[in-house]
Amino acid sequence: MRCLNCGVCCKETEMLLSQEDIKLLEKNGYQKESFARFDKAGYAILRNRQGNCVFYDPKKHRCNIYTMRPSGCRVYPVIYDEDKGIIIDNICHAQDTVSEQEKQRKGKQVAALLKRIDNQAQQNNPK
Repeated sequence: MRCLNCGVCCKETEMLLSQEDIKLLEKNGYQKESFARFDKAGYAILRNRQGNCVFYDPKKHRCNIYTMRPSGCRVYPVIYDEDKGIIIDNICHAQDTVSEQEKQRKGKQVAALLKRIDNQAQQNNPK
């Protein structure tokens, strides 16, 4: 994939966070409350500020934590759609640069990540 650094994926993000993502950011000095929110089902979600991911710098068109960005950001634009399964997000301006091989590889990572996040959310919100 050839990212265009357009930032469209960082606008109004609903990126899920794993416990590992949160721990890595906390280890690097970020306060969980400043970058994560939890929904009623126990899922951790990346916060937005002024319409963008809290870590996105719209003036420089870049991620301020790129080397430690969340797992979901690493596999993007490969995502899971409840109706279609593993797809390439059509809002990504570089979607045509993702090879089928990369989609398959990242798709496996997406499936594993979502399973882990689902398990973690259930632990956060036992019924």
